[in-house]
Amino acid sequence: MHPIATLHMKNGKKIVIELLPESAPNTVNSFIYVASKGYMDHHAIERIVPGNWVDISYTAFGRKECQYLIPNEFELNPQIIPLDSHPGVVAMGGYGEAGLASCEFFFPLRDCPEHKGTYPVFGKVLEGMEEIYRLEKVDTVPVSDFPIAGVEVNRPVEPQIIEKVELELFGQTYPEPVRVSNPELPPCWK
Repeated sequence: MHPIATLHMKNGKKIVIELLPESAPNTVNSFIYVASKGYMDHHAIERIVPGNWVDISYTAFGRKECQYLIPNEFELNPQIIPLDSHPGVVAMGGYGEAGLASCEFFFPLRDCPEHKGTYPVFGKVLEGMEEIYRLEKVDTVPVSDFPIAGVEVNRPVEPQIIEKVELELFGQTYPEPVRVSNPELPPCWK
């Protein structure tokens, strides 16, 4: 059985994700590690780009404990064929050569062939696509002081809060993720 993550939103809705360890094992380990510690709980979604993605965080959830990078999944596991990024999946964000984010996951709102082999798809949405599409349409304001040039960042006017992330691991244990040693941390984490 694949692990299941349920994002309980403050508005009472939920987004249920089936995690896919065989498609992105280290990414799944990192997500489970962060979620199991409660670091995603009570988090206001930070970035929405209509027509592109709902990006849960770009500040490592505002927590020192989440400020680590993991290696590109497909360099770490070259035998794995990357899944396609499109609506209905969940993918992990990252910072190019520096590595993948520990837990800054996003929901694509369009087909994203440019992500294949870079931002690993590590789960699929079982329930809650209507909530993801609702999030796409909430009122947002541009973030003008985002420290990385050329990146569109809009935050919701009314905070959209993940109250709690619940994991069902079906008795399996997952190791801590392999991390990048001495990474150059992205400027949006500082």
